[in-house]
Amino acid sequence: MKKIASILILVFAFTFTTQAQRKGQGQGQKFTAEQHAALAVKKMTLILDLSEKQQNQIRPLISAQAANNKAAILKRNENRATKERRTSNEIFAMKSAKLDNQIAFKNEMNDILTKEQFEKFKKIKKERKIKRMKKGKMMKKGKKGKL
Repeated sequence: MKKIASILILVFAFTFTTQAQRKGQGQGQKFTAEQHAALAVKKMTLILDLSEKQQNQIRPLISAQAANNKAAILKRNENRATKERRTSNEIFAMKSAKLDNQIAFKNEMNDILTKEQFEKFKKIKKERKIKRMKKGKMMKKGKKGKL
């Protein structure tokens, strides 16, 4: 009887600790597109030393990008809820549009930023991509920890 009670206590303790650890996962801040754009511009200003004119030129670009991302997330969640699968043509069109948006954004940034700022911008973007790839590999393997 004591063994069964102690086993039940261990099972409950283990369950509660794992649930407590899971609560914080996957719960990011839910900012509006404008809030996200404002924060992104401020971060870029700190990193790239943007002038006021550059900030005003970049803000609409990032706002549009944030709005597109929000729309894509909503559409993806809607498709998940209805368990609707996309066709290969839809996936191709979606990926092609995403890449077109990225190319246009990069060209606009190239026009707005100075040469040194743009080089720093590309370097930071590349570092973030590598970090995301490492994080994705770690998540696939089931490992947790710092990069």
